[in-house]
Amino acid sequence: MPTYNSAKYLDEALESILGQTYRPIKVIVADDGSTDDTLAVARSYGDRVRIVTQSTSGPAATRNLGLKHAQTEYVAFLDADDLWASDKLSIQVAHLQQNPDLQICITHAQMFWGDRLNQEAERYRAEPRGGAVPGYATTTLLARRSVFDEVGGFNPRYWFSDAVEWFMRAKRMGLEIAVLADVLTFHRMHDRNLTRRHQNASREEFLALAKESIEFQK
Repeated sequence: MPTYNSAKYLDEALESILGQTYRPIKVIVADDGSTDDTLAVARSYGDRVRIVTQSTSGPAATRNLGLKHAQTEYVAFLDADDLWASDKLSIQVAHLQQNPDLQICITHAQMFWGDRLNQEAERYRAEPRGGAVPGYATTTLLARRSVFDEVGGFNPRYWFSDAVEWFMRAKRMGLEIAVLADVLTFHRMHDRNLTRRHQNASREEFLALAKESIEFQK
């Protein structure tokens, strides 16, 4: 779990991990130099949660920090403001075990809104993005640890589109990505979402990545 000033929602996110039906699990909180109570919340879980830290380097670098310490057969990621269904890992692990040549599995994701964004929630209810969508995001991902030796980690150059760039890289290498129909990941919309706070920078980065992808395919 990558964190940066995530104290407000961290308890809920950690409980959704610790409440998974799949066992055993190892939980790593990778903190990117938080200045709020994030580390205090994480420490309150005692030895159920391992904490690793770094100076602020961005989301991709923080995921890589956690990945470095995750020496397990499978790896999954959950942002500190999002949630998993309790059977997420069980369903995904079973799918990979049933398909031994498959290395990457994602789920569908559903957005949900905080109370202060009721008008936005109503607007999105009438749009496709307001429903369940294929989750090409780290929060839906379950992968064999070995795939990161092949594809590499997340590119710290990207602060908003690092997951998209990673999936594109995996696709270019010919790796199959299984997309489960199950809605097992829930993405919280709130007034402190990174892409909301930096809308212009986020838009520019996604456009630059799309341009690079098009040029790569020429």
